[in-house]
Amino acid sequence: MTSIDYMKWIMIVAGGLTCSMIFAVFAPQEALISMFGESLTEPLAQVVVRSWGFLIFMIGALLIYGAFRPIYRNLALVLASTSKVAFISLIVLFGAQYIDKSLLTITLDSIFVIVFLGYLAKVKRTA
Repeated sequence: MTSIDYMKWIMIVAGGLTCSMIFAVFAPQEALISMFGESLTEPLAQVVVRSWGFLIFMIGALLIYGAFRPIYRNLALVLASTSKVAFISLIVLFGAQYIDKSLLTITLDSIFVIVFLGYLAKVKRTA
């Protein structure tokens, strides 16, 4: 197997895990409690959390799509990496009190970003 073959499967796994946030669309309070250990009760929070969950789901779907459509693979990896770095940065900068609760997500997202950027760098060098 080449690194391209491995990247396909890594993207499928990462995309599947990322798509799991679709549950925030249907259970926003449970998603917040699961991710951060707290919930929001305002009606606007329901809309914002559902939208957030759907956007994360779309990033996961994009990763899976890119895994099967190599022409879009680099774009999918750049967008997913950007989204994951933004999430990690926002937690570190503005939500330090939630790091313990979201540590698994932060760790997995960090690993995926490192792998994605490593792949992109390798592809750029060989192009």
